[in-house]
Amino acid sequence: MRIVATEFMSLDGVVQAPGGAEEDNDGGFAHGGWSMPYFDVETMGAAIDGWLETTDALLFGRRTWQGMAAAWPGRAGDPFADRMNALPKHVASRTLSDADMTWNSALLPPDRTLAAIGDLRAVEGRDLVVWGSASLVRDLLAAGLVDELRLMIEPVLLGGGKRIFPEDGRQVGLRLESLATAPTGVVIAVYRPEVV
Repeated sequence: MRIVATEFMSLDGVVQAPGGAEEDNDGGFAHGGWSMPYFDVETMGAAIDGWLETTDALLFGRRTWQGMAAAWPGRAGDPFADRMNALPKHVASRTLSDADMTWNSALLPPDRTLAAIGDLRAVEGRDLVVWGSASLVRDLLAAGLVDELRLMIEPVLLGGGKRIFPEDGRQVGLRLESLATAPTGVVIAVYRPEVV
């Protein structure tokens, strides 16, 4: 399977709490819900729907999984929600246990999370999609385990917050696969790492 990271991102690279004020206020982050004014159903919604069609499983960090597992099961009856609820999910966490797993989810072994994700990547299939999960995506990028980045870059500067890009001094070339623009000014850019 390909590992695909999907992120709502501010123009200055912040991915923290795009969906709501209660989502993640770590570090005093006060802009939760910042992406909502820029969401365009026709352009962004269509892109997300299309991406879900090639998704065979989802991958989450703890915080994102907890928020999604609390919200999505109650949205049954909508085709998108039904697909989200039906997909198998894998969770990276050092604090959750197997007993915490709900919402069609399995806990990855905390002592070998990246290796277990590498094992999933080796399984025959289409996309293993990571939504949000900034820390997990940063670790996956640093380990060279991301096959595609889907960024919805929103026309707003947040001045600080969680980012997904490692700061390890390594240069990684990316190839632009597709580009679309929503009427709200959001740029939907899909990148794949350059093979050298």
